Amino acid sequence: MKRVLVVAAKAGYQTRAFMEAARRIGVEATLATDRCHVLDDPWRDAAVPVPEYAGEADAVIAIGDQPAAWAAQIAVRRGLRFHSPAAVAAACNKFNARERFAAVGLLTPWHYRTARPELPPQFPCVLKPMGLSASRGVIRANGVEEFYAAFARIEKLLARLGQTTEPFIQQVEEHIPGAEYALEGVMRRGQLHVLATFDKPDPLNGPFFEETTYVTPSRQSLQEAAARAVAALGLADGPVHAEFRVNERGVWPLEAAPRPIGGLCARVLRFGADAMPLAELLLRHALGDDSVTRLAPTAPAAGVMMIPIPGAGGLYRHVNGVEAARAVPFIDGVEIAAVPGQHFEPLPEGGSYLGFLFASGSAPAEIEAALRAAHSALEFQFAPALPLSPRR
Repeated sequence: MKRVLVVAAKAGYQTRAFMEAARRIGVEATLATDRCHVLDDPWRDAAVPVPEYAGEADAVIAIGDQPAAWAAQIAVRRGLRFHSPAAVAAACNKFNARERFAAVGLLTPWHYRTARPELPPQFPCVLKPMGLSASRGVIRANGVEEFYAAFARIEKLLARLGQTTEPFIQQVEEHIPGAEYALEGVMRRGQLHVLATFDKPDPLNGPFFEETTYVTPSRQSLQEAAARAVAALGLADGPVHAEFRVNERGVWPLEAAPRPIGGLCARVLRFGADAMPLAELLLRHALGDDSVTRLAPTAPAAGVMMIPIPGAGGLYRHVNGVEAARAVPFIDGVEIAAVPGQHFEPLPEGGSYLGFLFASGSAPAEIEAALRAAHSALEFQFAPALPLSPRR
């Protein structure tokens, strides 16, 4: 029996998807994480500690940026197909990725790193914490006062999250106007195979950059820019999730990450007549089956909405309208991830979504309309979160 190592930082939707995919195709899957050396199998998933993993494996899969770094090291030791450690390190570092993109002539914003509020050459600009993923902590500043406020706010967030590197390093870069897009792909021997492209129809202009809706296929051509971006980083074997801004000057790569699309969003992607999930496709590819890259998406169009947090958030109590949302034409599923009593806060401090909406159909426009209609049917109820006062 073939054996695959699934490297993850935590248990979650994606971890379960890959473990279930392994069972479906008859391979033995082992979960490796960074928590096992301090906790004794708390989730009863038989996970092993990733830093000391010494078992056998025929393939390795990574879920997330830090797991990709661990997987790259394991792949080198085991002679498995995966991105190189150097390529993963470049892709997962915002500053280094920008430098690599600029070096090969890709459209790249001016950018610099700083540990103190060093004013940019012009406004608007965007401030980003170096150690957080997605849009968490990312803030647009339109002037000097907003810049200082954003810098302090990000410092406070990093301190609250227990970041260990002080002083905190932030990246400041030019704000790129335009629409945003994404690409899901997989690489073999340096060749990029595009699995899906996405429009992000909601404007992402700031001051915060909460992603909500992905609709595929995109009406924007991304293949050439994506191929140049992954080549600049040296990515060669394994999954790729890339994001772009597009305006009148052309296509600007934002990132090309050595991992699949995050969370439950991957559920929107199915391939071939048998509706193969993305996790299964990536497992088969990691085990040497390159034919899966030729599978077409099952549905002509599909989409997912990551349900945003309304207002100021708070303690989640309940949601009304789920059945009405499920009844919207083209909606395939409504997944509410929130549990009663869970605290939610919006970006830039927050890092969670309330749930996910899924749709499929014949055209991107009807998918986008269905997701918006389903979202409008939902009514979330929150209780205010009371601040905690220190004991006297």
